[in-house]
Amino acid sequence: MKVKGNDGGDFQRPDPGTYLARCIKVIDLGTQTSEYQGRPNSRRQVVLVWELPAELIETGDYAGQPFTVSKFYTASLNEKANLRHDLVNWRGRDFTEQELDGFELGNILGVPCLVTLTATENGRVKVTGVTSPPKGTKVPKQVNESVMFSLEPEEFDPAIYEGLSDWFKETIAQSPEYREVANGQAAPANDLSDVDFGEDDIPFE
Repeated sequence: MKVKGNDGGDFQRPDPGTYLARCIKVIDLGTQTSEYQGRPNSRRQVVLVWELPAELIETGDYAGQPFTVSKFYTASLNEKANLRHDLVNWRGRDFTEQELDGFELGNILGVPCLVTLTATENGRVKVTGVTSPPKGTKVPKQVNESVMFSLEPEEFDPAIYEGLSDWFKETIAQSPEYREVANGQAAPANDLSDVDFGEDDIPFE
């Protein structure tokens, strides 16, 4: 996948703080429509998922497995986009004009970073910062397999789609991009290049 210019349940969550992490999933949600200030708002979205390989769950069905955290983004590298902001901090440098023409988001899979988790009012945590780890930091090896799911026609893999959680599948199935690749229905053009929404040394090239 190239980008341009509430979970439920009762389970253990990581505490607020800054942790060593590796990106393990990039999930293209397609164009999602919601309502903002009484008006429909459509935007192409992507979810990044990180594992915290040194922080293990202590209770429940996933005891012994590393915590995972995620963040939703608009799939845009617009100057003000959150995705670009986090990737720049993670890479330690801005994008070149050539990269802005089409950055391959799958290149971040397996790449180590630091993620900062902040407590929310409902007692959960959210990713509020993504940066590169200090030089020389040893990040534990990745535990979970990497998953790259894209709705681009040349990259779409039905087997990967079927392996996603029900929530992801149901959300993705609502997008016009999914209808196009799965059912042959044409998806509308969706240019987000100008939308304003508020090993270890490789910078994802």
